[in-house]
Amino acid sequence: MQGNGFKIGSIVAFLALTIYYLLPTIQWTLEQNYIDDLSPSEAAEYREENGEDLEELRANTLSLGLDLQGGMHVTLEVGVPQLVQELAGENADQLLTDVIQTARDQSIETGEDFIDLMVAEFESRDPDARLSRYYRNDAMDITRRSTNEEIATYLKNQRESALERAIEIIRTRVDRYGVTEPSIVKQGQSRIVVELPGVEDKERVRNLLKGTARLEFRLAADANEFSSFVDQLYTYYDTYQDADADSAQTDSAAQSQFNPLEEVLVPAQSPYLVGYATPEDTARVMDLLRTQDIQRMMPRNTTVMWSANPLPGQSGQDLYQLIGVRTQIELTGEVIEAASVQFDPATNVPEVSMSMNSEGARKWGRITGANIGKPVAIVLDGYVFSYPNVQTKISNGRSSITGLDGVQEAEDLVNILLSGALPAPLEILEERTVGATLGAESISAGLNSVLVGLGIVAIFMIVYYRTGGGIADLALLLNIIFILGILAAFKATLTLPGIAGIVLTIGMAVDANVLIFDRIREEQRTGKTMKASIEAGYSNAMSAIIDANVTTFFVAIILFSFGVGPIKGFAVTLMAGIVASLFSAIVITRVIVDYLSQNKPSTVTFG
Repeated sequence: MQGNGFKIGSIVAFLALTIYYLLPTIQWTLEQNYIDDLSPSEAAEYREENGEDLEELRANTLSLGLDLQGGMHVTLEVGVPQLVQELAGENADQLLTDVIQTARDQSIETGEDFIDLMVAEFESRDPDARLSRYYRNDAMDITRRSTNEEIATYLKNQRESALERAIEIIRTRVDRYGVTEPSIVKQGQSRIVVELPGVEDKERVRNLLKGTARLEFRLAADANEFSSFVDQLYTYYDTYQDADADSAQTDSAAQSQFNPLEEVLVPAQSPYLVGYATPEDTARVMDLLRTQDIQRMMPRNTTVMWSANPLPGQSGQDLYQLIGVRTQIELTGEVIEAASVQFDPATNVPEVSMSMNSEGARKWGRITGANIGKPVAIVLDGYVFSYPNVQTKISNGRSSITGLDGVQEAEDLVNILLSGALPAPLEILEERTVGATLGAESISAGLNSVLVGLGIVAIFMIVYYRTGGGIADLALLLNIIFILGILAAFKATLTLPGIAGIVLTIGMAVDANVLIFDRIREEQRTGKTMKASIEAGYSNAMSAIIDANVTTFFVAIILFSFGVGPIKGFAVTLMAGIVASLFSAIVITRVIVDYLSQNKPSTVTFG
C-alpha cells in the first residue's frame, strides 16, 4: 500500500462528500415513511410541528424529474401576430390587420415562419409599398427609409426579445409559486416548454402561465350615457325578430315577446352595468352586443368588460357582471413598484395592496381628484377585478384590488404583478399531466432495470475475471453511489432518461477494468511477476481509457448544451457517470489490487 496514501485519502474524501450530500435524501425518505405510517391527524400534527425541518430536508434532497414524481408538462407559444400588431401601434390600419391575419392562417397551415409570410403577403398586395410606414424605432435605426427586409429583421429581433422576456417572467412566477427544480426552456422561434414537477393544481398553473399581467386603470362609463344605452339595448331586443323566429312562428305577438338578450342576461339596476350572466352565457351575450346596430348605439369612447370573479345568483348559479368602462387607459401596471396581500380590517377579506412610483402617484392623484364619487375600474388581462367609487383624492399612489376569490388568488395576483407583464400573450399548445402513481411505477421500473443490469454485469465479471471481477463489482457499486452523490451535490434532477444514463454507465464503467485486466493477463503471459504485470497493465491501458471517456464526456456536454427535456436528463447522469467510473476504475480498483497483491498475492487472479 506504500505510495497509495493520497489515493486512499481521495477515496475517503469522495465517499464522505457523497454521504454528506445524500444524507438529506435518506433522512427525507425515512421521514416520509414514518409520516405514512401515522394516522391523518397525527401526520398533520407532525408536519406542523416539524414544518421548517421538513422543508429544509426537502430542499436538499435529490430532486426527481416530472416523469418520476408527477407534475405538469406545458408547451406555450408566444402570440407573435398580436405582438407584430401591437408594435405598429396607432399606425396600424385595416390592410395591416388583414395581412397579419392571412399570414397567421398560412403559418398555422404550412408551419412556415409567420414574419416571412407576413412580409410576402404584404408585398403581394402592393409590391411598391413599404412596411416602414407602420414601424418606427430610432434606437434600432428603423425609419421611414427602412426596407421591408430590414423591417423583417427588426420584427424577428423583437420576437426573440419577447420570447426571452417571457421565459424570464415565467421563471419568476414559477419560482414565487414554489415549484422545486422547474424546467423552462426555449423551443424553436416562439415556443416555451415548461415542466413543473410535483404540481397538482392544473387550473391555477394555467392561469399563472398564461396571465399577461396587463394591469389597467380605466374610468367607468358616463352614468347617464351608459344608462340610456342599456335602455335602448333592451328595447331593441324587445322587438327583435330573426329568420329562425319567422320560420318557426306565425304568431307576430309571440315573436314580439321574445327577447334573446334577456334569455341570457339578467338586467341590473346599476347605471354602470348591462346585466348579469352565467359563465356559459357570456359568449352569447357578447355576440348579441357585437352587431352593427348595437355598436352604433354604444356611447363614444365606451366599451364593456366582464367582471373577473362571479357573484352568487338566487338559483345558486354564479353570475358575472357586464360593466361599462371607458376605452381610454388612464394608467398601466408599469407604474406599480410594490404589491402585497392585505386583509380588510373590517371583514378580514383578502385584497391586493399596490404602491406606485412617483410618476404613477402624480397621475393617480390627478385621476382620483377629478373623479370623486365616480367608479374607477381596475382591469387585469381584460377583466374587471373591482370598480370602487373614489371617495377622495389619492395622492400617495396607493390603491387596492378587491373582489378576489380567496387568499390563493390574491397571492397569485401579487406574483403576476411583481413578475411583470408578458410582452405578448401566451397560448397553451400542449398540456400533459403525469400522475404520482405513474411516477412511482417509473421509479420502480427504473430501479429494477439498474439492479438487473448491475447483477448481469457483476456475474459476468466474477465468472470471467475471478478476483479482479469481484474488485470491479465493488467499484461499480460505489460508482452508482457516487453518481447519485454528484447529482445531489450539483442540485441536478434525476429523470427517467437519467436512470437510463445510469444503466448505460453500469455497462461503460467496467470497460476500463476490462482493458486493465486484459493487459495484466497479457503481461503475465510474458512471464512478468504479479506486481510488474499490474503496474504495466494499468500504465498501458491508461491512454485508451482516458481517450474513450473524455470523448464520451464531450458528447454528453454537447447533448446537455443543445438538448431539451429528456436529453438533458440523460446527459447529466452520463457526465456524472463518466467522472465516477473513471475515479472508481483508476483509483479504487488500483488501491484494492495493490493491497491484495502485496498482502495476499495467492488470492489475486484475473481469469
